[in-house]
Amino acid sequence: MAVRWLCSLFGKPFDGGKRMDHGGPQQQQHPMEQQQQPYHPQHPAMMRLYEVQKEVASLGPQVCTFSGLQNDRDYKRLERELTRLLLEVDQVDTEGKAELQGARKRAAQEVEGLLRYLEENATHPSRVAIEELSNEARQLVDDRVVAPQRSGGVAEINDELVDALQEIVLRLTQVKTEGRVPLRKARYRALTRMCAVQDVIEGRTQQQTLSLPLSGDTHEAVHRINQVMVKVSVARSQLVALLMGLSGRDSCTHLSRILTEMQVELDALDVSGNAAIRNYRKQVVEEINGLLKHLDLEVEGDDTRRYDLGQNNSIREIEAVRAHVSHLRDGVLRHCIMGDLSFRPKAELQSLLTHLDQVDTGRNPCIREARRRAVVEVQAIITFLDLREALARRQPGPSEHPSHRAVWLVLGSLSDLQAQALGFDGKRLDKSYMMLEELLTKQLLALDAVDPQGDETTKMARKQAVKFAQNILNYLDMKTDEWEY
Repeated sequence: MAVRWLCSLFGKPFDGGKRMDHGGPQQQQHPMEQQQQPYHPQHPAMMRLYEVQKEVASLGPQVCTFSGLQNDRDYKRLERELTRLLLEVDQVDTEGKAELQGARKRAAQEVEGLLRYLEENATHPSRVAIEELSNEARQLVDDRVVAPQRSGGVAEINDELVDALQEIVLRLTQVKTEGRVPLRKARYRALTRMCAVQDVIEGRTQQQTLSLPLSGDTHEAVHRINQVMVKVSVARSQLVALLMGLSGRDSCTHLSRILTEMQVELDALDVSGNAAIRNYRKQVVEEINGLLKHLDLEVEGDDTRRYDLGQNNSIREIEAVRAHVSHLRDGVLRHCIMGDLSFRPKAELQSLLTHLDQVDTGRNPCIREARRRAVVEVQAIITFLDLREALARRQPGPSEHPSHRAVWLVLGSLSDLQAQALGFDGKRLDKSYMMLEELLTKQLLALDAVDPQGDETTKMARKQAVKFAQNILNYLDMKTDEWEY
């Protein structure tokens, strides 16, 4: 029986290295099925090729899901195993027979394809970008948290550190994976660790605002709780170091055991009859639980459902909303072309905003970004309808300030341009995109040229119009940045 392996994460089997898509190798009919072979399956050459196929079947899924770099231990192991198989295939004696030579060639192509796929993903520019951002976050955390604690100093945990990490996380969400599973997996693993560090640091920032620890004179148990608090502070830094790959000796299992022992120690304390001390112990236990929940990240990302966000329920919910928004947008633009302002689904759009607000992002930055973009799409239609209604109701009087009238003329042009932006479905290199961007920039210049001449109403109107034009440019930029989750 012909041997095949199927990379279940893609639903696409390997193709012998001749052609690959972004998710992984594709299917190719096994050489033994392409034509009736005159050689008996017990022929030594055929038996050896079958053995190679079996080993390829076991290594294939590992290659498909490998998300590391060339200096990783698993990369070197896979490369070594595949190279060995390639040499063994080359040593198969075909006895000069064309059929055996063809079978050997196809077997070699399968192994070479896996080697090529392994190398392509480990050296892909996006994989390099993921590693560079991870190193940047690692250096930041080491300088501000880990190194100071190791030297006996005080970690610089503050809002500035949290914001710096958030900026790196946002840049990481912009890294394009081209649908490649290894790249999606690498990005997901980096994101989960950075977000976990954020969570730990933010939790510490909140703890610093508590009036703790309590005085040891209050109760004999307080002194022991205070000692646990010191251990928790050390464990927090150890956890951050583990998550960012800055700890060469500790392991998640070891730290989990230490934290669990702290919980046992706290549970054994007699704090009956004193509500303040019970509350103190409760808060320390909660902080320990907050650290423990991040200690399963050694295997985080091995589950396809985690890093393949296309299968995520929250993403599916967001995409369902976006499909509804697209339908409403088409209806609004269609009625505007006909000059009909009766179609105003603002209540329906507002309900979609409420729906999006209730989507569970699970602290996943990619899901948060997907939701944010969906919200922007809804808000763009609402502001478009609001401006259309304002333009239709406008009845300028003879005493209207000329500068104010000039701002409204620009707003009328911006409304037409926003309709084009809402309906735009191209790329940034398209001529229509560049023309639309140029026209929007000209409207900004026109607003800049308006002299309010001291009129406060005109100043406010111009400020709002500038913001409106910039929002259209941002919306157009968002539609064409080819973002992916």
